[in-house]
Amino acid sequence: MMQIKDNIFYVGTDDRDIDLFESQYPVPQGVSYNSYLIVDNQTTVLDSVDARRTNEWLSNIEGALKEKQPDYLVVHHLEPDHSGSIDAFLEKFPESKIVLGVKAAAMLSQFCKKDWTNRIVKVAEGDTLDLGKHSLKFFSAPMVHWPEVMVSFEQSNGVLFSADAFGRFGSLETCGYMASEYTDWEREARRYYYNIVGKYGGPVSALLGKLTALNIAMILPLHGPVIDGNLEKYLTLYEKWSRYEPEVDGVLIACASMHGGTMEAAYELATILKARGKDVTVHDICRDDMSECLGDAFKYSEAVFAACTYDGGLFTPMVDFLHRLHIKGYSSRRVGIIENGSWAPTAGRIMKEKLSEMKGVEVLEPVVTIKSRLKDSSVLNGLADVL
Repeated sequence: MMQIKDNIFYVGTDDRDIDLFESQYPVPQGVSYNSYLIVDNQTTVLDSVDARRTNEWLSNIEGALKEKQPDYLVVHHLEPDHSGSIDAFLEKFPESKIVLGVKAAAMLSQFCKKDWTNRIVKVAEGDTLDLGKHSLKFFSAPMVHWPEVMVSFEQSNGVLFSADAFGRFGSLETCGYMASEYTDWEREARRYYYNIVGKYGGPVSALLGKLTALNIAMILPLHGPVIDGNLEKYLTLYEKWSRYEPEVDGVLIACASMHGGTMEAAYELATILKARGKDVTVHDICRDDMSECLGDAFKYSEAVFAACTYDGGLFTPMVDFLHRLHIKGYSSRRVGIIENGSWAPTAGRIMKEKLSEMKGVEVLEPVVTIKSRLKDSSVLNGLADVL
């Protein structure tokens, strides 16, 4: 247990054993399932944790409350990593009520083994839950990133309980409990945002609009550290991310190479661009964490997609990467193409077709074609000139 503000405590858990978040995103530093406690006339736990950590979470609550029983469990988001311990909580604390948005109340039975209808307290946009010295005001946040999501604002301390918004990968014991302790909060927060929430930029922007009227002192997300200072930095980043705007004027080179020839060309282009003063990052999308590659694609203002021809089509790692970019809303970027094909190159044409489906993505000319190996690096100069 850790005190965050006046009678507001952290009672969540870390998960260092998990290998893939949502069974697809590597989390080498683990992940946290954040839960909070407000001690007041009406003592309230905010959010449950994944079933993987139920016992530890309940132990944290008991340790904090001693013999006291919680009056409420507030649930902002029903995804299983936050609803996985609801049954256990309500069984252990039979007098507790569960506070949910109207949409979440309708969905609760999908995530619980028991019927808790008679213990539900429903809240809607603008409703307030009075706890004594503390009170929670609720705001709907549909599709950030599920339809039932709500956030709440504790008015006496200026604390925003933000659900999955402003989250980050990494366990708190490993990375730190407060964002002010981090030197690079953005990297894992960006990877988290674009892969988990990124498709829903419009709803995120709508939520940010609601928050402008609040005097926020701290943001308490469901994953990652408490955001405890310089809030303008984090709010500005989220505003930019919600609009799919680049953070950095530079180039991501994403390369899918079978035998090294395409990768050789990618690194040679990077060398040329760096010599001209460009900020460049190269990712081997066959081997690098795809979710990190995706985050960097959104970070930079421009990109180059380099891939070989495979089975008369496009090498499958690049097919996967471009599909991920498309569904996450990649847009309004200038991009170059390098294709490789030993006898009948088709990769460039297919990449062009896939990129044409993305809003506002401009494919730069020339498209560079190599056959097996880069023999003359000067063929890259034309593309370098327009980046």
